[in-house]
Amino acid sequence: MTAAIQKSWVIPEDSAQLTIKEFLQKKQGFSRRLLTAMKQEGGKFLINEKKRYITEALRKNDTLTVIFPDEVSGGIEATEMNLAIIYEDEDHLVLNKPAGQACLPAMNDRRDSLANGIQAYYNASDHPATVHIVTRLDRDTSGLVLVAKNRYAHALLSKAQKKNQIHRTYEAIITGEMTPSAGTVHAPIARKKTSIIEREVNWEDGKEATTHYQTVSKLSGASLLRIQLETGRTHQIRVHFSHLGHPLLGDDLYGGSTDALERQALHCTAIEWENPFEHKKMQFHCMLSSDMAACKKSLSMDYPGNL
Repeated sequence: MTAAIQKSWVIPEDSAQLTIKEFLQKKQGFSRRLLTAMKQEGGKFLINEKKRYITEALRKNDTLTVIFPDEVSGGIEATEMNLAIIYEDEDHLVLNKPAGQACLPAMNDRRDSLANGIQAYYNASDHPATVHIVTRLDRDTSGLVLVAKNRYAHALLSKAQKKNQIHRTYEAIITGEMTPSAGTVHAPIARKKTSIIEREVNWEDGKEATTHYQTVSKLSGASLLRIQLETGRTHQIRVHFSHLGHPLLGDDLYGGSTDALERQALHCTAIEWENPFEHKKMQFHCMLSSDMAACKKSLSMDYPGNL
């Protein structure tokens, strides 16, 4: 039998006399939508192991347990695949996504996305939740992806993401050399009017976008940068460096050459956030992808300063 997802809290003095509903909303970040789903789908609320209504008042040292209803898969097909799992606990999954794989199914690719593989992984372990990807990457961007293993964790992590409390570090190989070698790009981004996919810097209609960068190494006709985002606009890194005249290698959508690499040279190398349940820092790293590492090595060997 599948074990239900559940959370428990011992009620502190400052939460005594709150109702279950008030405690969950005010102290534990439950949304009205999540509480409605609990009610409609058969969730349970227990005080000291006895079932109670959500309007029941709490007392100091009570143990409140919330048992979540099983989640519907959302129509994501399960596809067996080898997942590069970096970390896992009952609420989080961190994976290293390869380039060439979408995070979510699309109209022309219903079975080979990262979500399809995660769903198969969940099915194999009878995990009663659907796939909640918190930090998505473009199909041709590789690296770390954070997944919430239940909708409560997803709600808390999504809230943290909107407050810029989930920090990701990227490495990118750009065309040419940045001057200065480290800095910040402030340039608003909007969808290009002539394209469904492409974005552009647009000073009139764009949304605020801020990118911090630092040169890690200079290469032949290129540079390896370490990048952190303050905002999360679609294609932000690709658009900003293309706008500055330094498109990412392999990024032909934004003017990058595909001679040295056939996909945009962008990899998420690190991710950091606070565990919303244990309130401790979570931090993970991964190596540069093999194709980008090979590209860096080749261009490094040709760089005059390295001869």
